Order: sequence, then C-alpha cells, then structure tokens
Amino acid sequence: MAEDVDAALARDPAGGSRLEMALASPGLHAVWSHRVTHAMWQRGGRWKLPARLGSQVTRAVTGVEIHPGATIGRRFFIDHGMGVVIGETSEIGDDCMLYNGVNLGGRTLAKVKRHPTLGDGVTVGAGARILGPVVVGNGAQVGANAVVVKDVPATGVAVGVPAKVRVPQAPAVDPFTDPALYI
Repeated sequence: MAEDVDAALARDPAGGSRLEMALASPGLHAVWSHRVTHAMWQRGGRWKLPARLGSQVTRAVTGVEIHPGATIGRRFFIDHGMGVVIGETSEIGDDCMLYNGVNLGGRTLAKVKRHPTLGDGVTVGAGARILGPVVVGNGAQVGANAVVVKDVPATGVAVGVPAKVRVPQAPAVDPFTDPALYI
C-alpha cells in the first residue's frame, strides 16, 4: 500500500501529502480493492462470487471497474479514475498509469485471452480505448481518445482513431562530445 501511495504522489502533481492521497484518491482505492478481490478470485470456487460483488461495490463507490480476474503489477496508478474499465483477461505491468475514461476491453465473447496486455511503464491517456488481446510494449504511451486495436512496440506512441504508432528515435551519441569518453 505504501508503494501505491508513493507511486500516486510521484504521478499526481495535485497530490499533496501521503495522507491526502490515501484518503482522497478514488483511483488508489480502486487499486487497493482490486488487490483484495483479485486474491479472492485466484482462490476460485466459492470465492469468485464475493470477488465479483466486491468489484461491483468498488465500481459504485469509485467509478472504476476492474474485473477481479485482471492481473495488475506494482505501483499502478489511476488518475481521475472515473469511467475506467479493465477487463477480466487484462494484464498490466509495473509502474503503469491510466487516466480517466480508459477502457481495456475485449473484442470477442469467446473464453480466451481477449483483453490487452500493458508492459511496464505504460501511460494511457484520458478516454483511450485499447481493445482486444493487443500488447502495448514497455514504456509505450497511448494518447488521449486513441483507439488501439494493434500491438504498440516498446517506447512507441499511439495516437488517433484508429491509432497510428510512431517510435521515437534515440538521439545519436557523438563520440567526440560524449563526456564519458574523457574519463
């Protein structure tokens, strides 16, 4: 929980204090609730219904719907979480951030992997939709209101409807001006 609060403070310039974040961040509350309901879901059997009911109570209180079957990594933060939906087979890596209105949704009713996988360090802008079993690579960014239906490579930037992806090029290092050369 402390790690989640610290991640929230690092990503929210309006965050204030650790106490304020812990008490007043619905995105943080949704993540904490998910960690409990996910543990229940993984136990299976008679625990699945209470897990689903818990996730629905969290949805009513925070405006964030996270299916208890979704897998979420460490230091995950949802800023202004209202309207966020994370589907059952979604997988989210460490240090990811979602803004309001994001949908990690499916495109099939088949009982298969039908939701997105986000690598580590992914940021998804407000209103974005990532649909189907696509993979968004480590460090990638998805722009506000983008609709992503194809994989996004690591460090890629996806914007538009349908999303177009560009991968920023790393600046070339000039061996004659690199200070490490002189050490």
